[in-house]
Amino acid sequence: MQLAFCLFKYFPYGGLQRDFLRIALACQKRGHSIRVYTLEWQGEVPPGFEVRFVPVRTWRNHNRCSKFGAWVEADLARCPVDRVIGFNKMPGLDVCFAADPCFEEKARTLRNPLYRLGARYRCFAALERIVFTPEAHTEILTISPAQQPSFERHYGTPPERFHLLPPGISAECRASADAPAIRAAFRAEFGLGGDDLLLLLIGSGFKTKGLDRCLKALAALPEALRRRTRFFVVGKDKPHPFRRQAHSLGLGERVAFLGGRDDVPRFLFGADLLIHPAYSENTGTVLLEALVAGLPVLVTDVCGYAHYIEEAGAGRLIASPFAQGALDVALAGMLADPVARARWSSNALAFSEHADLYSLHEKAVDFILNMNTHITTT
Repeated sequence: MQLAFCLFKYFPYGGLQRDFLRIALACQKRGHSIRVYTLEWQGEVPPGFEVRFVPVRTWRNHNRCSKFGAWVEADLARCPVDRVIGFNKMPGLDVCFAADPCFEEKARTLRNPLYRLGARYRCFAALERIVFTPEAHTEILTISPAQQPSFERHYGTPPERFHLLPPGISAECRASADAPAIRAAFRAEFGLGGDDLLLLLIGSGFKTKGLDRCLKALAALPEALRRRTRFFVVGKDKPHPFRRQAHSLGLGERVAFLGGRDDVPRFLFGADLLIHPAYSENTGTVLLEALVAGLPVLVTDVCGYAHYIEEAGAGRLIASPFAQGALDVALAGMLADPVARARWSSNALAFSEHADLYSLHEKAVDFILNMNTHITTT
């Protein structure tokens, strides 16, 4: 078949973008042709992919997204395909990979009511409505059970159009026999001694991930513990405001911003604790990447995948409503307790042996390629 994949932007370090690429490559491996519609592509294009850059020019991001959908629809009318798969909400989709939470829910619960009077809200609300209205025919692949009720509440989407996928962690993140050697080499490379502690945050979108909360918690550590702790921030975002915050808190020499990386598993093996106090997070793939690497996790309970950390006994959850003091105490306690960290690590590795944390991409491909049969039988 000829398959068209649509996403606004591709860059190598975004979770949505990585899911898109793995699904598209799996479809290609099964013998299908891949066409991609996008506004921007960073990095190498896989051999055999046909990338069509959508020529939209406008200053406002929401206008670009709206015009993107209209241009793609017109191009597909001229050059039809067998399936249209969207990784952002837009018209004309056969399948929507709904990685993002419900926009309407966020607009009504996390924003000032005046926000809904603006053009940005109207644009993105309209794009979401096109996909989730009861009259639409788009099938919806979800990656968190918390997603579906919000869409049903705001749009009345028929429940049979939702299809929940398991997580999809890369096997590269799993701890193997050479993990201790990788850890030792990593820590030597970054000058980490045997008594040093490495705290790690991974993710693009530092504000949403709660980096400000991390820096406050690091600054609140007891002096002796703070002197032993270094904090690595890995991800693609603008670090300047957080560098200023770290400096104002006296943490300048303890915090390193390392940008987006292709060697994330090394960081997971080399660190002592992953911190992820996100303000909101539909899933949080990095939580499971840490889990299968045996790295203990400190996370807020609003993250969609946080329940896996609790089920595995692989770390601690910060309950809602969030309190900075609770994060401060939890971080200090976890860093100061090597016995507990060893137990959380062992629990994580045992859990990752039997839980289905790996098959998202193959299950998504199965659905995309056999969706008519699947819909008929279900």
